Amino acid sequence: MNKEEIREFLKEVHHPAKDDRNIVDLGMVQDIDTEGDKVSVTLGFPKQRDPLKKYLLGATRATLIRHLGPGIEAEVKEVEMPSPEPAGKGTELTKETLLSVKHIIGIASGKGGVGKSTVAVNLAVALARIGYKVGLADADVYGPSVPVMTATEGARPEAENINGKDYIIPIEKYGVKWMSIGYFAEKGQALVWRGPMASNALKQLVLQVKWGPLDFLLIDMPPGTGDIHISLVQDIGIEGAVIVTTPQTVALADVEKGANMFRNENISKPIFGLVENMAWFTPEEHPEEKYYIFGRDGGARMAEQLGIPLLGRIPLVQSIRENGDDGTPAALSSRPDGIAFIELAGKLADRCSAER
Repeated sequence: MNKEEIREFLKEVHHPAKDDRNIVDLGMVQDIDTEGDKVSVTLGFPKQRDPLKKYLLGATRATLIRHLGPGIEAEVKEVEMPSPEPAGKGTELTKETLLSVKHIIGIASGKGGVGKSTVAVNLAVALARIGYKVGLADADVYGPSVPVMTATEGARPEAENINGKDYIIPIEKYGVKWMSIGYFAEKGQALVWRGPMASNALKQLVLQVKWGPLDFLLIDMPPGTGDIHISLVQDIGIEGAVIVTTPQTVALADVEKGANMFRNENISKPIFGLVENMAWFTPEEHPEEKYYIFGRDGGARMAEQLGIPLLGRIPLVQSIRENGDDGTPAALSSRPDGIAFIELAGKLADRCSAER
Protein backbone atom coordinates (compact mmCIF):
# COMPACT_ATOMS: atom_id res chain seq x y z
CA MET A 1 0.00 0.00 0.00
CA ASN A 2 1.56 3.30 -1.10
CA LYS A 3 1.42 6.68 0.62
CA GLU A 4 -1.34 8.05 -1.60
CA GLU A 5 -3.59 5.11 -0.76
CA ILE A 6 -2.90 5.63 2.94
CA ARG A 7 -3.62 9.35 2.61
CA GLU A 8 -6.91 8.54 0.91
CA PHE A 9 -8.29 6.34 3.69
CA LEU A 10 -7.09 8.81 6.32
CA LYS A 11 -9.86 11.05 4.97
CA GLU A 12 -12.22 8.88 7.02
CA VAL A 13 -10.95 10.63 10.18
CA HIS A 14 -13.00 13.78 10.69
CA HIS A 15 -12.43 16.65 13.12
CA PRO A 16 -15.82 17.27 14.82
CA ALA A 17 -14.89 20.82 15.82
CA LYS A 18 -13.75 21.86 12.32
CA ASP A 19 -17.06 21.58 10.49
CA ASP A 20 -16.49 17.80 10.43
CA ARG A 21 -13.74 18.18 7.80
CA ASN A 22 -11.21 15.36 7.54
CA ILE A 23 -7.61 15.54 8.79
CA VAL A 24 -6.17 15.37 5.26
CA ASP A 25 -8.11 18.35 3.94
CA LEU A 26 -7.29 20.25 7.12
CA GLY A 27 -3.58 19.77 6.42
CA MET A 28 -2.98 17.88 9.64
CA VAL A 29 -1.23 14.91 8.00
CA GLN A 30 2.38 16.10 8.04
CA ASP A 31 4.14 12.89 7.06
CA ILE A 32 3.47 9.28 6.04
CA ASP A 33 6.32 6.81 6.32
CA THR A 34 6.18 3.22 5.08
CA GLU A 35 9.06 0.96 5.89
CA GLY A 36 8.88 -2.83 5.94
CA ASP A 37 5.95 -3.98 8.06
CA LYS A 38 5.43 -0.60 9.74
CA VAL A 39 3.40 2.46 8.72
CA SER A 40 3.95 5.71 10.61
CA VAL A 41 1.70 8.78 10.29
CA THR A 42 2.59 12.15 11.80
CA LEU A 43 -0.20 14.61 12.62
CA GLY A 44 0.45 18.30 13.14
CA PHE A 45 -1.28 20.29 15.87
CA PRO A 46 -1.09 24.04 16.48
CA LYS A 47 0.33 25.55 19.64
CA GLN A 48 -3.19 26.44 20.68
CA ARG A 49 -4.32 23.24 22.35
CA ASP A 50 -6.80 21.14 20.40
CA PRO A 51 -9.33 19.71 22.91
CA LEU A 52 -9.81 16.67 20.67
CA LYS A 53 -6.14 15.85 20.07
CA LYS A 54 -6.15 12.56 21.97
CA TYR A 55 -9.28 11.47 20.15
CA LEU A 56 -7.80 12.33 16.72
CA LEU A 57 -4.58 10.44 17.45
CA GLY A 58 -6.56 7.38 18.57
CA ALA A 59 -9.01 7.56 15.66
CA THR A 60 -6.15 7.83 13.17
CA ARG A 61 -4.44 4.76 14.61
CA ALA A 62 -7.72 2.82 14.60
CA THR A 63 -8.24 3.71 10.92
CA LEU A 64 -4.72 2.58 10.04
CA ILE A 65 -5.19 -0.76 11.80
CA ARG A 66 -8.54 -1.33 10.12
CA HIS A 67 -7.16 -0.77 6.61
CA LEU A 68 -3.64 -2.17 6.90
CA GLY A 69 -4.69 -5.54 8.23
CA PRO A 70 -2.73 -8.07 10.31
CA GLY A 71 1.05 -8.11 10.30
CA ILE A 72 1.46 -4.36 9.78
CA GLU A 73 2.37 -2.17 12.75
CA ALA A 74 0.60 1.20 12.89
CA GLU A 75 2.15 4.22 14.60
CA VAL A 76 0.76 7.74 14.98
CA LYS A 77 2.99 10.60 16.10
CA GLU A 78 2.36 14.29 16.68
CA VAL A 79 4.32 17.46 15.98
CA GLU A 80 3.68 21.08 16.77
CA MET A 81 2.97 23.34 13.83
CA PRO A 82 2.47 27.10 13.62
CA SER A 83 -1.07 28.31 14.12
CA PRO A 84 -2.55 31.20 12.14
CA GLU A 85 -4.66 32.02 15.17
CA PRO A 86 -3.33 33.77 18.29
CA ALA A 87 -2.18 31.20 20.80
CA GLY A 88 -4.57 30.87 23.72
CA LYS A 89 -3.92 29.61 27.19
CA GLY A 90 -4.88 26.08 26.16
CA THR A 91 -6.96 23.83 28.31
CA GLU A 92 -5.18 21.82 30.94
CA LEU A 93 -6.98 18.76 32.20
CA THR A 94 -7.96 20.01 35.65
CA LYS A 95 -11.08 19.63 37.75
CA GLU A 96 -12.03 23.25 37.12
CA THR A 97 -15.07 22.28 35.01
CA LEU A 98 -16.37 20.10 37.85
CA LEU A 99 -16.37 22.77 40.54
CA SER A 100 -20.08 23.40 39.99
CA VAL A 101 -20.99 19.69 40.11
CA LYS A 102 -22.35 18.59 43.49
CA HIS A 103 -22.16 14.79 43.13
CA ILE A 104 -19.99 12.68 40.78
CA ILE A 105 -21.23 9.08 40.88
CA GLY A 106 -19.72 6.08 39.10
CA ILE A 107 -22.11 3.44 37.75
CA ALA A 108 -20.08 0.24 37.82
CA SER A 109 -20.33 -3.52 37.38
CA GLY A 110 -17.95 -6.39 37.95
CA LYS A 111 -18.61 -7.76 34.46
CA GLY A 112 -20.45 -6.93 31.26
CA GLY A 113 -23.94 -7.99 30.25
CA VAL A 114 -25.76 -6.92 33.41
CA GLY A 115 -27.43 -3.84 31.91
CA LYS A 116 -25.13 -1.28 33.53
CA SER A 117 -25.45 1.27 30.71
CA THR A 118 -29.22 0.78 30.64
CA VAL A 119 -29.36 1.53 34.36
CA ALA A 120 -27.01 4.52 34.00
CA VAL A 121 -28.98 6.15 31.18
CA ASN A 122 -32.36 5.58 32.82
CA LEU A 123 -31.10 6.70 36.22
CA ALA A 124 -29.89 9.95 34.66
CA VAL A 125 -33.27 10.54 33.00
CA ALA A 126 -35.12 9.63 36.22
CA LEU A 127 -33.04 12.09 38.26
CA ALA A 128 -33.85 14.79 35.71
CA ARG A 129 -37.56 13.90 35.89
CA ILE A 130 -37.65 14.46 39.66
CA GLY A 131 -36.08 17.88 39.32
CA TYR A 132 -32.29 17.52 39.42
CA LYS A 133 -29.74 18.94 36.97
CA VAL A 134 -27.97 15.93 35.52
CA GLY A 135 -25.13 15.02 33.20
CA LEU A 136 -23.81 11.63 32.11
CA ALA A 137 -20.36 10.80 30.72
CA ASP A 138 -20.11 7.53 28.81
CA ALA A 139 -16.75 6.20 30.02
CA ASP A 140 -16.97 2.89 28.18
CA VAL A 141 -14.53 4.00 25.48
CA TYR A 142 -14.45 0.53 23.89
CA GLY A 143 -18.21 0.05 23.65
CA PRO A 144 -20.03 3.40 23.94
CA SER A 145 -23.79 2.89 23.94
CA VAL A 146 -25.22 6.23 25.11
CA PRO A 147 -25.68 7.66 21.57
CA VAL A 148 -27.88 4.68 20.59
CA MET A 149 -29.81 4.58 23.86
CA THR A 150 -30.66 8.30 23.62
CA ALA A 151 -31.19 8.49 19.83
CA THR A 152 -28.35 11.03 19.51
CA GLU A 153 -26.12 8.98 17.18
CA GLY A 154 -25.80 11.70 14.56
CA ALA A 155 -24.93 14.42 17.07
CA ARG A 156 -21.52 16.10 16.93
CA PRO A 157 -20.51 18.12 20.02
CA GLU A 158 -19.04 21.52 19.27
CA ALA A 159 -15.91 23.03 20.80
CA GLU A 160 -16.04 26.51 22.34
CA ASN A 161 -13.20 28.77 23.37
CA ILE A 162 -13.95 30.54 26.63
CA ASN A 163 -11.41 33.01 27.98
CA GLY A 164 -8.65 31.37 25.98
CA LYS A 165 -9.55 27.83 27.04
CA ASP A 166 -11.18 25.19 24.85
CA TYR A 167 -14.19 23.21 26.02
CA ILE A 168 -16.48 20.58 24.50
CA ILE A 169 -20.21 21.36 24.66
CA PRO A 170 -22.30 18.32 25.71
CA ILE A 171 -25.38 17.12 23.85
CA GLU A 172 -28.65 17.86 25.67
CA LYS A 173 -31.76 15.68 25.48
CA TYR A 174 -34.42 14.44 27.93
CA GLY A 175 -33.24 17.10 30.38
CA VAL A 176 -29.77 15.49 30.64
CA LYS A 177 -26.36 16.60 29.32
CA TRP A 178 -24.70 13.68 27.51
CA MET A 179 -21.08 13.10 26.52
CA SER A 180 -19.66 9.99 24.85
CA ILE A 181 -16.68 8.98 22.71
CA GLY A 182 -19.34 7.54 20.42
CA TYR A 183 -20.16 11.07 19.25
CA PHE A 184 -16.68 11.36 17.73
CA ALA A 185 -16.26 7.91 16.16
CA GLU A 186 -17.57 6.89 12.76
CA LYS A 187 -20.45 4.39 12.86
CA GLY A 188 -19.07 0.90 13.35
CA GLN A 189 -15.54 2.17 13.97
CA ALA A 190 -13.62 0.16 16.54
CA LEU A 191 -11.41 2.26 18.81
CA VAL A 192 -8.17 0.30 19.11
CA TRP A 193 -6.53 2.07 22.04
CA ARG A 194 -4.08 0.99 24.67
CA GLY A 195 -4.93 1.66 28.33
CA PRO A 196 -3.09 5.00 28.75
CA MET A 197 -4.57 6.47 25.55
CA ALA A 198 -8.06 5.33 26.53
CA SER A 199 -7.62 6.87 29.99
CA ASN A 200 -6.47 10.19 28.53
CA ALA A 201 -9.40 10.29 26.10
CA LEU A 202 -11.75 9.56 28.97
CA LYS A 203 -10.35 12.37 31.08
CA GLN A 204 -10.97 14.76 28.19
CA LEU A 205 -14.57 13.56 27.95
CA VAL A 206 -15.13 14.54 31.58
CA LEU A 207 -12.70 17.30 32.49
CA GLN A 208 -12.78 19.24 29.21
CA VAL A 209 -16.56 19.45 28.94
CA LYS A 210 -18.59 22.56 29.74
CA TRP A 211 -20.99 20.84 32.14
CA GLY A 212 -22.19 23.95 33.96
CA PRO A 213 -23.99 23.65 37.32
CA LEU A 214 -25.11 20.04 37.96
CA ASP A 215 -26.59 18.22 40.92
CA PHE A 216 -25.39 14.86 39.57
CA LEU A 217 -22.76 13.83 37.04
CA LEU A 218 -23.05 10.08 36.43
CA ILE A 219 -20.07 8.23 34.97
CA ASP A 220 -21.04 5.10 33.03
CA MET A 221 -17.89 3.09 33.76
CA PRO A 222 -16.63 0.19 31.64
CA PRO A 223 -17.15 -3.26 33.19
CA GLY A 224 -14.45 -4.81 35.35
CA THR A 225 -11.48 -3.13 37.01
CA GLY A 226 -8.35 -1.61 35.50
CA ASP A 227 -6.48 1.55 34.43
CA ILE A 228 -9.59 3.41 33.35
CA HIS A 229 -11.30 2.82 36.69
CA ILE A 230 -8.25 4.05 38.60
CA SER A 231 -8.13 7.20 36.42
CA LEU A 232 -11.80 7.87 37.09
CA VAL A 233 -11.41 7.61 40.83
CA GLN A 234 -8.05 9.37 41.24
CA ASP A 235 -7.97 11.95 38.41
CA ILE A 236 -11.65 12.85 38.17
CA GLY A 237 -12.57 12.50 41.82
CA ILE A 238 -15.62 10.26 41.87
CA GLU A 239 -17.53 10.72 45.12
CA GLY A 240 -18.82 7.16 45.28
CA ALA A 241 -20.32 4.35 43.23
CA VAL A 242 -23.45 2.40 42.45
CA ILE A 243 -22.87 -1.25 41.49
CA VAL A 244 -25.21 -3.00 39.06
CA THR A 245 -25.73 -6.77 39.10
CA THR A 246 -28.20 -9.49 38.16
CA PRO A 247 -29.81 -11.86 40.71
CA GLN A 248 -27.85 -15.04 39.90
CA THR A 249 -25.73 -16.43 42.72
CA VAL A 250 -22.83 -16.82 40.30
CA ALA A 251 -22.68 -13.02 39.97
CA LEU A 252 -21.61 -12.63 43.61
CA ALA A 253 -17.88 -12.99 42.82
CA ASP A 254 -18.09 -10.18 40.24
CA VAL A 255 -19.98 -7.90 42.60
CA GLU A 256 -17.44 -8.60 45.34
CA LYS A 257 -14.57 -7.75 42.95
CA GLY A 258 -16.19 -4.44 42.05
CA ALA A 259 -16.94 -3.62 45.68
CA ASN A 260 -13.38 -4.43 46.77
CA MET A 261 -11.97 -2.06 44.15
CA PHE A 262 -13.80 0.91 45.69
CA ARG A 263 -12.99 -0.29 49.21
CA ASN A 264 -9.28 -0.61 48.46
CA GLU A 265 -7.29 1.53 50.90
CA ASN A 266 -5.76 3.49 48.01
CA ILE A 267 -9.22 4.38 46.66
CA SER A 268 -11.58 4.22 49.64
CA LYS A 269 -14.80 5.50 48.07
CA PRO A 270 -18.28 4.77 49.46
CA ILE A 271 -20.64 2.43 47.64
CA PHE A 272 -24.04 4.09 47.71
CA GLY A 273 -25.81 0.88 46.93
CA LEU A 274 -26.41 -2.19 44.80
CA VAL A 275 -28.94 -2.22 41.96
CA GLU A 276 -30.46 -5.59 41.13
CA ASN A 277 -31.24 -5.43 37.41
CA MET A 278 -33.53 -7.98 35.73
CA ALA A 279 -34.86 -8.78 39.23
CA TRP A 280 -37.90 -10.48 37.74
CA PHE A 281 -39.74 -10.72 34.46
CA THR A 282 -43.02 -8.85 34.14
CA PRO A 283 -45.15 -9.27 30.98
CA GLU A 284 -46.12 -5.82 29.76
CA GLU A 285 -49.73 -6.99 29.34
CA HIS A 286 -49.81 -8.25 32.97
CA PRO A 287 -47.77 -5.78 35.06
CA GLU A 288 -48.90 -7.36 38.34
CA GLU A 289 -47.24 -10.70 37.50
CA LYS A 290 -43.65 -11.50 38.46
CA TYR A 291 -41.53 -14.40 37.21
CA TYR A 292 -38.13 -14.81 38.88
CA ILE A 293 -36.34 -16.37 35.92
CA PHE A 294 -32.84 -15.52 37.22
CA GLY A 295 -33.55 -16.45 40.85
CA ARG A 296 -35.32 -14.63 43.64
CA ASP A 297 -33.79 -12.05 45.99
CA GLY A 298 -30.25 -12.71 44.76
CA GLY A 299 -29.38 -9.02 44.85
CA ALA A 300 -30.69 -8.68 48.40
CA ARG A 301 -28.54 -11.59 49.57
CA MET A 302 -25.45 -10.13 47.85
CA ALA A 303 -26.05 -6.73 49.38
CA GLU A 304 -26.42 -8.20 52.86
CA GLN A 305 -23.36 -10.44 52.50
CA LEU A 306 -21.15 -7.56 51.32
CA GLY A 307 -22.62 -4.94 53.63
CA ILE A 308 -23.97 -2.80 50.78
CA PRO A 309 -27.42 -1.18 50.79
CA LEU A 310 -29.86 -2.60 48.21
CA LEU A 311 -30.67 0.61 46.41
CA GLY A 312 -33.19 -0.66 43.89
CA ARG A 313 -34.63 -3.58 41.92
CA ILE A 314 -35.39 -3.16 38.24
CA PRO A 315 -37.82 -5.58 36.57
CA LEU A 316 -37.13 -7.16 33.20
CA VAL A 317 -39.73 -5.80 30.81
CA GLN A 318 -39.52 -6.20 27.06
CA SER A 319 -40.06 -2.47 26.60
CA ILE A 320 -36.74 -1.69 28.37
CA ARG A 321 -34.86 -3.38 25.54
CA GLU A 322 -37.11 -1.84 22.88
CA ASN A 323 -36.81 1.65 24.40
CA GLY A 324 -33.03 1.28 24.60
CA ASP A 325 -32.83 0.32 20.94
CA ASP A 326 -35.02 3.17 19.70
CA GLY A 327 -33.49 5.79 22.00
CA THR A 328 -36.42 6.50 24.32
CA PRO A 329 -35.35 5.56 27.87
CA ALA A 330 -37.83 3.52 29.92
CA ALA A 331 -37.57 6.09 32.75
CA LEU A 332 -39.73 8.41 30.66
CA SER A 333 -42.70 6.05 31.04
CA SER A 334 -45.15 5.31 33.86
CA ARG A 335 -44.83 1.51 33.46
CA PRO A 336 -43.38 -0.66 36.25
CA ASP A 337 -39.87 -0.29 34.84
CA GLY A 338 -40.19 3.50 34.61
CA ILE A 339 -41.52 3.71 38.17
CA ALA A 340 -38.64 1.51 39.40
CA PHE A 341 -36.08 3.92 37.94
CA ILE A 342 -37.85 6.92 39.50
CA GLU A 343 -37.76 5.19 42.90
CA LEU A 344 -34.08 4.33 42.37
CA ALA A 345 -33.30 7.98 41.58
CA GLY A 346 -35.01 9.15 44.76
CA LYS A 347 -33.12 6.66 46.92
CA LEU A 348 -29.77 7.59 45.38
CA ALA A 349 -30.46 11.28 46.01
CA ASP A 350 -31.31 10.48 49.64
CA ARG A 351 -28.16 8.41 50.07
CA CYS A 352 -25.95 11.16 48.66
CA SER A 353 -27.51 13.71 50.99
CA ALA A 354 -26.99 11.39 53.95
CA GLU A 355 -23.30 10.89 53.11
CA ARG A 356 -22.61 14.64 53.21
